[in-house]
Amino acid sequence: MTQPSDIGPPTVPPAVRGFASDNQASVHPEILAALAGVNDGHQPAYGDDVVTGRLREVVRRRFGDRAEVFPMFNGTGANVVSLQAMSDRWSAVVCPESAHINTDECGAAEKIAGLKLVTVPTPDGKLTPAQVEEHATGFGNIQRRQPAVVSITQSTELGTVYTPEETAAVAAAAHERGLSVHMDGARIANAAASLGLPLRALTTDAGVDVLSFGGTKNGLLLGEAIVVLNPDAVKGLPYLRKSSMQLASKMRYVSAQLVALLDGDLWRRNAAHANAMARRLETAARAVPGVEITQPVQANAVFAVVPKDVAEQLRKRFFFYGWSEATGEVRWVCSFDTTEDDVDAFAAALAEEMSA
Repeated sequence: MTQPSDIGPPTVPPAVRGFASDNQASVHPEILAALAGVNDGHQPAYGDDVVTGRLREVVRRRFGDRAEVFPMFNGTGANVVSLQAMSDRWSAVVCPESAHINTDECGAAEKIAGLKLVTVPTPDGKLTPAQVEEHATGFGNIQRRQPAVVSITQSTELGTVYTPEETAAVAAAAHERGLSVHMDGARIANAAASLGLPLRALTTDAGVDVLSFGGTKNGLLLGEAIVVLNPDAVKGLPYLRKSSMQLASKMRYVSAQLVALLDGDLWRRNAAHANAMARRLETAARAVPGVEITQPVQANAVFAVVPKDVAEQLRKRFFFYGWSEATGEVRWVCSFDTTEDDVDAFAAALAEEMSA
C-alpha cells in the first residue's frame, strides 16, 4: 500500500505558454497577494463581508452610482443568471450567431433559463441596429417567443471591438422596441484598453443595462461578476443567483480578486499587455508568406488561415484552437503573461512550418 510519505510532488508540465486561450494563463501575482491578504479571521458569508462591501464601492466608482455588483463563479453563470433576470420564460434573446451564449455554453441559456436565442449572422461578430430591427419582431403573437433582450459581446468572439457609438446605436434600437441590453464582457478590459477609454464609456454611458464582467481571462484565479447598470432592467437576481448555484459562501475570496483588478489599473495593465502581444503576433504572422489574417486585430486575439498540416505540426509546439475546419481558420489568443519571446518563438515556428 502506498503511504502518503511515498507520494512526491505532482509533475509540473513544461513552462510553455501557448496561444489557445487567456483562460489558460497563470494567476497574476497581485491577485494571489489579494487572496492572501483576506485569508485571516472570520467574515460573514454570502456577500455580507467587508471585502464585498468594498467591491460595491469600487464598482460604483467605475460604472456609476446606480451600479450593483453580484460576484459569480464563472462566465456562463454570469450570462445565464443575467439573462434570466432580464426576461421571462417565454422570452427570446437576439444575439450574434457567434455569441458565446450560442456556441460555447452547451445550451445553458436554453436549458437553465428556458430562453430562445435568435441568432444573427455577423461576419465581424458585431450586431447592428438594422439587425435588431429585423429580428426583434413578433410582439403580441402568442405563437412566438417574445423578444426581451439584445445580447452583445465586448470584445467579440472574433476579436473585434464595438466603439461606444456602435454600442449606443444598438442599445437605442433595442430600447425603442422595449428590449433590454446585455453585454457579455468576458474580455471587456481588452476592449477598453484597445479604445483607451474607461469601462463606463463602453457600458453605462452607451446604454447597456446589464454587464457580465470577466475576470478569469484577465488574471484572476476564478471569478466573474454581474454588474447591473440599470436596476430597472432586472428582477429577482439575488434569488436567481442562489437557485442557479452561483452564490459563493466565502464570497470575500471572489470579491478580493475583483477589488484588486478594478480598484487601481491592474485591469488595464493586464489587458493592454495582452493586446500589445496580439498586435506583435499579427505583425509577425503577416510577414510569413501564405498566412492570411482574417479579422482586424483590435483586442488580444488573432484569427488566421493556415494549411491544415501546418496547424497540426505547429500545435505540437504551441497549443492553440482551430476555429473553422471548413476554411482552416485558427485562433491565437494572447494573455497578460504572454511575453515578447513567446510571440517571437511562435512566429519563428510558424515561418518554419510554412516553409517546410
